[in-house]
Amino acid sequence: MPPCRSILLTISFVMILAASWCGTAVGQPGSKESARLRENKEKLTKLLAEKADFEKKLNESKRQEKTTQERLNNLEQQANHIRRLIKKLREQEQDLAGDIQEARASIKDLEQQLESLKTQYAKYVKSVYKYGRVYDVELLFSSRSINQLYVRMEYLKRFSDQRAKDLREVIHKKSNLEEQNEQLESSLEHERRLLSKKTGEESSLKQKMSERQKMLDSIRKDKRKYELALNERKESEKKLRKLIDDLIESDIRREREATAARERDRKIAPSAAPVPEATGMGAFATQRGKLRWPVSGGTIVSRFGKQIHPVLKTERENTGIGIKVDPGSRVMAVADGNVSIVTYIPGFGNIIILTHSGGYRTIYADLSEIGVAESQKVKVGEVIGKSGVSVDGKVLHFELWKDREKQNPEVWLAKLR
Repeated sequence: MPPCRSILLTISFVMILAASWCGTAVGQPGSKESARLRENKEKLTKLLAEKADFEKKLNESKRQEKTTQERLNNLEQQANHIRRLIKKLREQEQDLAGDIQEARASIKDLEQQLESLKTQYAKYVKSVYKYGRVYDVELLFSSRSINQLYVRMEYLKRFSDQRAKDLREVIHKKSNLEEQNEQLESSLEHERRLLSKKTGEESSLKQKMSERQKMLDSIRKDKRKYELALNERKESEKKLRKLIDDLIESDIRREREATAARERDRKIAPSAAPVPEATGMGAFATQRGKLRWPVSGGTIVSRFGKQIHPVLKTERENTGIGIKVDPGSRVMAVADGNVSIVTYIPGFGNIIILTHSGGYRTIYADLSEIGVAESQKVKVGEVIGKSGVSVDGKVLHFELWKDREKQNPEVWLAKLR
């Protein structure tokens, strides 16, 4: 092969290789990692502080011999925070593992590029050692004019400079990625230790929850304590109604603002077609008697309205229905909607309120776990949490409201076969 053609082929190969390096997007997980880790660590710090606060309240309640129900409430809220901690730690661990995998892939790609460059450089050095700079000299002396000679000299110089620059750049990027990967590995190991610690706390908490179950059993056996617990639940119904009222007022404000915005738009552009008004009913209203159940395989043990309590033999008003189901059963949205409220209310435990079309809302109470966040959209049948245990036993409390009016859920739920 003629010397000039060999040089040109080598130049072309390296130029293509250099172009591929320029076009390759090398992942930089460090920038992603820093922002996400900072955000997650802030959330974890907040959760740890809240958990410590509830631990303090729990210890104080033991020292002051407060009511059994108050101790149960503090214990349940402590459990909620530990569950949220565990969930957040697992999410952070997955994020870090993904960053590490990305960094390793980028490093492997750079190592392959570096090896290719070294191979081509070695061939070049070997050629120079064997034949000297004859190829370059032949290329220059074969020039047909001074101008072509100058161009070829400049081309060879840039070719050599580019080779050195590419080599330094690849080594630098590889070094940076390896350093970032070490940091990520260190962070992951830290998170695993923290996760192990929190998992241990959760295991310890399970023992406390066993104690909680014994306390609940004790309440049911003591009519006086049982009545006190049910009275607390009755008082909590006022808090629940207040939440509903606040949601309605919020809806009214939003509707007023939307109406005012439409009026402003009409004044600005009077020729524009009017925006159709909402019907106010929506798809939910058409589901009467056809709604899916919030749990699978449950049976109604407490019905809507005034009922005689099976133990206390007193008349009590039930704002919803109680569905007997195994603890830890999946609780699902009965219809499409938005998560309006996720909270804890003494007597009702963990609560989720979903808002549906036409001013309808469903309430899911006595949950052991919550799987959604406020403002989240959910589809019918989507799992939103897990059932738990209350003073009424292994029961999910379910309510349905139309604006400020309580509805009988049995009228709305589909008939079981």
